Amino acid sequence: MTPRVRAREPRAGSWDDHARAVERLRASYAAIPAGAPVRLAKQTTNLFRARHATTSPGLDVSGLTGVIEVDAAQRTADVQGMCTYEDLVDATLPHGLIPYVVPQLRTITLGGAVTGLGIESTSFRNGLPHESVLEMDVLTGDGEIVTTRPGERLFDTFPNSYGSLGYATRIRIRLEQVPGCVALRHVRFDDVELLAKTVAEIVVAREYDGTRVDGLDGVAFAPGEYYLTLATWTEEPFAGRVASASERVETPSDYAGQQVYYRSVQQRETDLLTMYDYLWRWDTDWFWCSGAFGAQHPVLRRLWPRRWRRSDVYMRLLGLDRRFHIADRLDRRAGRPLRERVVQDIEVPLGNLGAFLDWFDDEIGMRPVWLCPLVSTGTSQGSRWPSYPLEPGEVYVNVGFWGTVHVGPEAADAPKNRAIEAKVHELGGHKSLYSEAFYDRPTFDALYDGANLAAVKATYDPDDRLTSLYDKVVKRR
Repeated sequence: MTPRVRAREPRAGSWDDHARAVERLRASYAAIPAGAPVRLAKQTTNLFRARHATTSPGLDVSGLTGVIEVDAAQRTADVQGMCTYEDLVDATLPHGLIPYVVPQLRTITLGGAVTGLGIESTSFRNGLPHESVLEMDVLTGDGEIVTTRPGERLFDTFPNSYGSLGYATRIRIRLEQVPGCVALRHVRFDDVELLAKTVAEIVVAREYDGTRVDGLDGVAFAPGEYYLTLATWTEEPFAGRVASASERVETPSDYAGQQVYYRSVQQRETDLLTMYDYLWRWDTDWFWCSGAFGAQHPVLRRLWPRRWRRSDVYMRLLGLDRRFHIADRLDRRAGRPLRERVVQDIEVPLGNLGAFLDWFDDEIGMRPVWLCPLVSTGTSQGSRWPSYPLEPGEVYVNVGFWGTVHVGPEAADAPKNRAIEAKVHELGGHKSLYSEAFYDRPTFDALYDGANLAAVKATYDPDDRLTSLYDKVVKRR
């Protein structure tokens, strides 16, 4: 079956184009006054934390948004650092190839996923995006372009450094061969411990009930209502898999239309998607967060243009809410307590998933939440990645939750977020840093190996032009 791709051509480039773009980047670096902080001149973001204000000019990365080359025979791609996964998939999927891990949102960039981490349903067997990188070119804080490879200190420290060590201009990644469709099976669990046991078995066997599992994620809708979604790559769109007692799957489902993907997890036992639609199944409704804008209401959804059913549109709407404090004003008018924004992804060891979800239900009470198992492959020496030290080979579960909680006058002090940080630490887990963080400096340095980050930064950014990781991600008071 021919993979579904967008009508427009992806942003293609060439090695000559890339060289010219790098020269413009270096020229923009040279134009930044000595001593001024170095930052990207980038308008869009998938981060959920405030940017530090600066009046200095930024780095010109406008020419670093494409795919330089896809080597279908070697199953590799050379990709510019600001290329979105949407454009990357558009370039690789016609070859029957995709990156080892494709994060859920279309506008996440490859460079962003490598320096800031990323995850998806293939992470239980392929790890995280940086673990399929073969080499990369990095603009460091001293203005040099450094080519670095696995085993080198800059390479190994770069993941989870969020631009504090530099910005990737070119990344060479491995690609995976895929067919045109994905068969899904949604398996319900009433007991989270049984779900965890099943995840452990799938990670080892790479199958469930005799069927190969290529992708694995899940949703916790409520205490006692958990689902694992098992994905199997397939070329057989008309396999006649049973969708319900009275319905048979004959054509791939379309969740960019009137139907909402996350609701289907509860509504049907099996499903079929094109590979393209499977990769972006969560983007169309920003998991379930589009409901906050009315995009899931049947009437409004018919009026909402299909091309606007995507995460970056919702992100812009969220930006308007932040700018004009729309939700806060409505809450005050209705007499509701102030909200605390709780937008986080955390990882806990599989054995502690039940303990975290039980605590989360009691203390936070936000549902649904996303569940995504992962196993880090570790560095080329098999050791932990220093800036995000998951134990190689150990099964973790990423728990993603995105919304607000009414907490009252103390909302400004972020009590729920602080409690989550403490609990995750207690359970031997880690928290992603794309959103607000509240750690004190000693705790932060212990969790993310601040000493190693500082040493590598001193080598490649001796004049301290780049903002440190702690200053970048921790909310300052």
